[in-house]
Amino acid sequence: MAKGLLEGKHGVVFGVANERSIAWACAKACVEAGATLTFNHMPGAQEKRVKKLLEELPGSGLIPCDVSSDTDISAFFNTLSQEHSKVDFIIHSVAYAEREDLQGKFLNTPRSNYNLALDISAYSLTAIAREAGPLLDNGGSIITMSYLGAERVVPHYNVMGVAKAALEAGARYLAADLGPKGIRVNCISAGPIKTLSSSAIPGLRQMLKASEQTAPLGRNVTQEDVAGAAVFLASELSSAITGEVLHVDGG
Repeated sequence: MAKGLLEGKHGVVFGVANERSIAWACAKACVEAGATLTFNHMPGAQEKRVKKLLEELPGSGLIPCDVSSDTDISAFFNTLSQEHSKVDFIIHSVAYAEREDLQGKFLNTPRSNYNLALDISAYSLTAIAREAGPLLDNGGSIITMSYLGAERVVPHYNVMGVAKAALEAGARYLAADLGPKGIRVNCISAGPIKTLSSSAIPGLRQMLKASEQTAPLGRNVTQEDVAGAAVFLASELSSAITGEVLHVDGG
């Protein structure tokens, strides 16, 4: 990773679940590039896991925030503003759908579960961008994580594919709204990666095998591949890129 590329910058990372999560790989890469970070956590077991991980990144901040709550998001940035006058980048790696909705037919998704998946996986980006605006006001970068299921039907991805499509569309509209303030908003669409979240998708092993066989690079991508793209989008090297979906999937 390019050391010093993010020197002097402070970022916020939403969505670290454990050491295998894409968000955690992005966080480590950003710190290696010189950034300092603040993380969110949910109450309970996740707080303990994230605190343990942050022992590897001394000086990082940790603030509670449930991204399905506007009150929590507002409180998160109010607390953050007391410690940092400016945020340079935000990494949003948050998604959720009920496990049963990733099986069978999308047609059978209950209304309540549909709303839940879109609220957490897509609307949370809008809510975070709105509250972060004052801290990002002099320019900055917002990065969110998507997947090919936003563009094409992927077996068993179901409502999460619809949520990711909404996420990508939302990112474009946010890019238009925030562009006059110099704030960039982009998506990274990663290839299939084995994480805690993706393990809930039936047939993941077959997806990984098919991806490796068909990708021009002849391999599956890793969390570190995605992290490299995140550092690029957080840095000034991407200063003229916004409203885009960067595919990190081996081609």
